[in-house]
Amino acid sequence: MTQDPSSFVLKRRHLLGIEGLSPAEITGLLDLAEEFVTLNRQIEKKRTSLRGRTQINLFFEASTRTQSSFELAGKRLGADVMNMSVAQSSIKKGETLIDTALTLNAMHPDILIMRHAASGAVELLANKVDCSVVNAGDGTHEHPTQALLDALTIRRNKGRIERLTVAICGDILHSRVARSNIILLNQMQARVRAIGPSTLLPAAAERLGVEVYRDMKEGLKDVDIVMMLRLQRERMNGSFVPSVQEYFHYFGLDEVKLRYAKPDALVMHPGPMNRGVEISTAVADGAQSLIREQVEMGVAVRMAVLEALARNLPNA
Repeated sequence: MTQDPSSFVLKRRHLLGIEGLSPAEITGLLDLAEEFVTLNRQIEKKRTSLRGRTQINLFFEASTRTQSSFELAGKRLGADVMNMSVAQSSIKKGETLIDTALTLNAMHPDILIMRHAASGAVELLANKVDCSVVNAGDGTHEHPTQALLDALTIRRNKGRIERLTVAICGDILHSRVARSNIILLNQMQARVRAIGPSTLLPAAAERLGVEVYRDMKEGLKDVDIVMMLRLQRERMNGSFVPSVQEYFHYFGLDEVKLRYAKPDALVMHPGPMNRGVEISTAVADGAQSLIREQVEMGVAVRMAVLEALARNLPNA
């Protein structure tokens, strides 16, 4: 029995990761996001479901795309949205994360969106505040709303997620996007392949529930979705690839390598793209690319997450 999206409630205080979400919860969020896709394409895009609520976006890492979509999502739902510039905050003066949590908690926010370079930092803060917390990416751990928007994009274009073969290609070792997507796709009964050089694959990657390939031709054979990852150079300590030119030659997605996949395979990338490193311009801007649609789905999914969490917030 399908649940009415207008009554769907995420019966948990925080969204810290995809791990722990049931297939029913994932489906409920995607169904609710579908409503917001329709709303966002209208002239009147506003709802009042978060009127009176305060949303704080706390980003310790720069991310124009994620921060702006969370800001837009909150404002379209009627929330008072505040962006905290960490570069100008007390963090730079030596304030600890726990001090920041206590300071923010004293302002009585309802929802806190947080991105941090350290894995586990978002959960640490969530344990110190009274409001709902949404993980907008923590270290190499998780990025749940990215996985949800990717799932929505796939479902809208393929009609389903289950039984599809999805290849996630590139820097899987450092990617929180890959981790969240692998968890979600496995939960929704898709078949997941991880493709990359040995230096950019986690140790015992098979334990994540993926089929591992170190060759694009073999790994892309008969896949439905090709999900490219950004080369996470800012999270690397040491040399993981000989050169970006060699990386692109072997693992960058161009028109030749894309022909290994199914003829109707679709291409995704979480952005921002390094053209000529992970993906060629011809493929990124080509007919099989869903990259721009992913950006649109990001606002809808973040609206769904905020709405679903807010429905569980106390009203007194």
